[in-house]
Amino acid sequence: MTVLAQLNPAAGGVLAYLGTFLLAALFYTLTAHIAARYVLGTVPLKRAAIVGLVPAAIALLLQQYGPAIVIAVSLAADFLAIRVVYRLKYRTTTLVAVAHYTVSALLGITIFNLVSLLGTAPG
Repeated sequence: MTVLAQLNPAAGGVLAYLGTFLLAALFYTLTAHIAARYVLGTVPLKRAAIVGLVPAAIALLLQQYGPAIVIAVSLAADFLAIRVVYRLKYRTTTLVAVAHYTVSALLGITIFNLVSLLGTAPG
């Protein structure tokens, strides 16, 4: 029997929501900083911390909707957050947003696969 990690904090109450939000914000802050450094060069981590809050909040607030809606809203809000926080032109903002989405997807899939693999280890 395979047990997958549950990403729904609803059963745990307020503390589970807060922990999920903080973990997601940390993850998105890291990926936003990686993406911004890749496109823009040296940038302060504080800006990525602000950007990271947006997709974390959207993922938590819209979790009852399908992935298509969450991804579309998250991309749009991430684009706007990057544009406002880093004060970039539309073309540069698009590059940073696409890089952020790509880094988040790759790192998220990698972590998910690692957790799944470790879950099958003999214990």
